[in-house]
Amino acid sequence: MTGFDPMELPWEAWRPEDVYGRLAGLGVPWHVAAGWSIDLYLGGERRAHEDLEIAVPAARFHEVAAALPELEFFALADSLAHPVESEPEILERSHQTWGLDRAARVWRIDVFREPSDGDTWICRRDESIRFEGGGHIERTPAGIPYGRPELTLLFKAKHSREKDEDDLEAVLAVLEPERRRYLAELLERVHPGHPWIERCAREDSNPRPTASEKTGS
Repeated sequence: MTGFDPMELPWEAWRPEDVYGRLAGLGVPWHVAAGWSIDLYLGGERRAHEDLEIAVPAARFHEVAAALPELEFFALADSLAHPVESEPEILERSHQTWGLDRAARVWRIDVFREPSDGDTWICRRDESIRFEGGGHIERTPAGIPYGRPELTLLFKAKHSREKDEDDLEAVLAVLEPERRRYLAELLERVHPGHPWIERCAREDSNPRPTASEKTGS
């Protein structure tokens, strides 16, 4: 088994609209994930993003890879990047798959390969959390699909870095009360006692602006 340090090569990530233009007609239920998905929900780019993550059903990853022929994909395992083409078994050891631009020799995208059952999305942190028919995906006015913020924040809660805390605060400022309660329920299920739970469940009697009102879009 071979591999190399992925940090030997730089990131020059695509933007969400770049990927949308390439995958819009594919028919695979993909969506923008992680930090960029929060900004798409809020309606504006709040901070710089050094990479771009999208999520796709693991069973349909090869369809997505085929739609991005300029990229060579590497699975991240044991802190090394392993070539998927010559080591297909590596896909069983990691859900992250970085796309390397063959010509430019830079990373363009990180594809998360997510569990699914037919058209049902399954949360990799807790298989009891499931959404049918793309219910885990929302879209911008331009049509770009992104993961609903409650699920993005559930994944971010594991590490709770400064940028994750900032994303939480930005989303809670506009998220409807019932959705904040749902996020608190998810956190209690996956991360019992997490400090975000009380913050998500906190009642707020003041009217909350929508995401579009918050960003002025």
